[in-house]
Amino acid sequence: MRIGAVSTVFVHLSLDEATRNMQRLGLQAIEIGVGGYFPKNHCDPAALLADPSALETFRHTLSDSELTISAFAIHGQPLHPDPAISGRYAQEFHDACVLASRIGVTRLTLLSGVPEAVSGDREPNWILYPFPPRNLKLLEWQWNERLIPCWKHLGRIAEDHGVRLCFEMHAGEMVFKPETLLRLRDAVGPVVGCNLDPSHLFWQGMDILEVIRALGPTIYHVHAKDSRLDDHNVRINGVLDAKSFQEQRDRSWLFRTVGYGHDELFWRDFISALRIAGYDDVLSIEHEDPVIDPEEGFELAVATLQRALVRKPAARLWYE
Repeated sequence: MRIGAVSTVFVHLSLDEATRNMQRLGLQAIEIGVGGYFPKNHCDPAALLADPSALETFRHTLSDSELTISAFAIHGQPLHPDPAISGRYAQEFHDACVLASRIGVTRLTLLSGVPEAVSGDREPNWILYPFPPRNLKLLEWQWNERLIPCWKHLGRIAEDHGVRLCFEMHAGEMVFKPETLLRLRDAVGPVVGCNLDPSHLFWQGMDILEVIRALGPTIYHVHAKDSRLDDHNVRINGVLDAKSFQEQRDRSWLFRTVGYGHDELFWRDFISALRIAGYDDVLSIEHEDPVIDPEEGFELAVATLQRALVRKPAARLWYE
């Protein structure tokens, strides 16, 4: 396995400066934001496709850093009922696929999106409760009339450009747990897989090692990101929490730097379970810990993963 990172940890730096920092820390891969919620200061596909010299500079920067691109990240709102928002995402998605095909990137990390509950609504609606019974009909409408058609269309574009879709299971999205990921994959096809980010699953009460076992070969990409429950607040208010991440004392859970939500033994088990499931690729660090400075948190995550990492393939058994 190799350690990489989402480039937006160094969002305030140029791509050249960001890659030099990542190289200094011993990283081997980079996941680059290309649109959606991510700024495009490290990679603007439309601009690079329109300017061969800029694309050549982009290539040289990555070549000089000796970092490979593990994925383009385009987390956004593909199902938003406002066509200005969903339409912009669709164009960015297309540009990302074209650029990926041009330079040999084979994965997009992204979110499924969440649509309106009925035609004519102006905002997305995440339905989580089966009462009143009409909610179940609305949820099926969202799947059958919005989610599946959208990703069948975008999935064909991705396949045409040799790109796989690595969905992050994330609260507030239609795909937020293994069951929903596999339902979308069944409907769209093997172009759909998982970007396994354990941080969103811990606080929902999932056993990450069981999730890895269940998803197996559908795991196409992995984020190294932690989270931790605050037992005091959970006992009072449960795990559903919409408070700002700045309200650290009162939230039921927080995103944490790798090793600060779960100990190093967990990360060793995590890496071992991934190898057993057939994933022996990049662990891409994403830092969203509100307690630790991003660059320090990034360095701490790298140090934890370097100790836990298994680098060589298991070529033979001890008795052979």
